[in-house]
Amino acid sequence: MRIIEVIAPSSYTETLERLGRENGALDVWCGAVDEQQRRSVRMVVPAGEHQALLDRLQAVVSDAPEGRILILPVEAVLPRPEGAQAGSGGTSREELYNQIARGARLTGDHLALVLLSALVAAAGLLADSVAIVVGAMVIAPLLGPHLAFALGTALGDRDLIRQALGTATAGMATAFAMAVAIGALVPIDYGSAELISRTVVGYDSVVIALASGAAAVVSLTTGLPSALVGVMVAVALMPPVMAMGMFLGAGRFDPAASAGLLLAVNVVSINLAAKLVFILKGVRPRTWLEKRQARQSVRLAVILWVVTLLFLLLAIPLHSEMPLPELPGLGFTP
Repeated sequence: MRIIEVIAPSSYTETLERLGRENGALDVWCGAVDEQQRRSVRMVVPAGEHQALLDRLQAVVSDAPEGRILILPVEAVLPRPEGAQAGSGGTSREELYNQIARGARLTGDHLALVLLSALVAAAGLLADSVAIVVGAMVIAPLLGPHLAFALGTALGDRDLIRQALGTATAGMATAFAMAVAIGALVPIDYGSAELISRTVVGYDSVVIALASGAAAVVSLTTGLPSALVGVMVAVALMPPVMAMGMFLGAGRFDPAASAGLLLAVNVVSINLAAKLVFILKGVRPRTWLEKRQARQSVRLAVILWVVTLLFLLLAIPLHSEMPLPELPGLGFTP
């Protein structure tokens, strides 16, 4: 459940109470009028029903001077409301936005985590250690920008789209630059299965990336923990970036191209799946004008990702038929 607290002029009290009762609030109560003639109205609302109430409250309070709407989580309610089910709620558009937008910010801490995860991932690839590679993905902050881009297109929020693109590009470029430097300075063990596996591109890669992007959005919209899903998404992004850069730094352009194709497939699949799940979950702007603008961005984003994915799907069999030179230390070509 949620507690929705509305701070507005006392003249709005009757309207706010009525909206709360008409939109599924289990309880509504009011605070005292302060020196600015404002009053706090609180409502206890089941999590799955609070989006419609939030939209109607915003339409009322948006014109109110000093108006505020606060969304507070509720750990438990005693006695338990009749018919309530634990864990059956959802996350509102506003909560999603605040949670996802934080991950799209380009900060020094974000780049530091990218560098650290890239360094650990490179060590895991060179040492052929699955545990080290997965450990690097735990600290890789790659999920946030991609989810923010998908949410930004769903809401038609150009600022969020630009911010997400900038953060994702900066993070990938930072990891790639470190990978190129490592490939140029450190001898690469071509017998590492973890490294070579990032040059193998198949249709199973598309399925895994689609599932990762969809799972990330489902976990967020249902209010479930998304940390492990973030690890799954990072596994699809960071190791291919590092493999591509390390091969490129070592002057091995063919396996670098293979890793780049895998990275492109994963990026497109994750973004497409996230976009489609946001659409299926009904995440859209509040006002009619914003919805009209968002429909254009949604249509363009879906078309872009679908066309790009189809192109990559056609490129997979063509790429697999190309003869690649054998890598030293291996008896086969990737």
